[in-house]
Amino acid sequence: MSGLRLGDTVTLHYRLTCGGQTVADTFGDAPETFVLGRGDIEPRLELCLLGLRPGAHSRFELGPGEAFGDRDEGLVQRLPRDEFPADMALAVGHRVEFTLPNGQRVYGTVRQLDEAEVEIDFNHPLAGLPVEFEVEIIAIGASGHA
Repeated sequence: MSGLRLGDTVTLHYRLTCGGQTVADTFGDAPETFVLGRGDIEPRLELCLLGLRPGAHSRFELGPGEAFGDRDEGLVQRLPRDEFPADMALAVGHRVEFTLPNGQRVYGTVRQLDEAEVEIDFNHPLAGLPVEFEVEIIAIGASGHA
């Protein structure tokens, strides 16, 4: 069997750490299954998986910006507080969901707030940071490749 390719279904365990802190970890739980290239995980992390075979246990150290992109200060927005529902509990560090006119959902993190404005950071929380991505490939399903 060839290694993992785009379009393959993969079942794996993974751990993502940043600055010594575990961000996500399935090793103690059920593994995850998804189709590689469908956008279920960050595309830059998907690239690390290409070519891996069942049984592979690999660790990837990704430098600042390599896993979730570089920080973009243009993605930090100050919004009027009155554009948020009055009963919405806002606090620094909380993630807030927004629905765009096309129905797409985006998330931002509250960086600052006062009675008049809320500063929202729409960067991925790990943007611009080095991360370690550890994976164990359990199974690869057929993708219809010839």
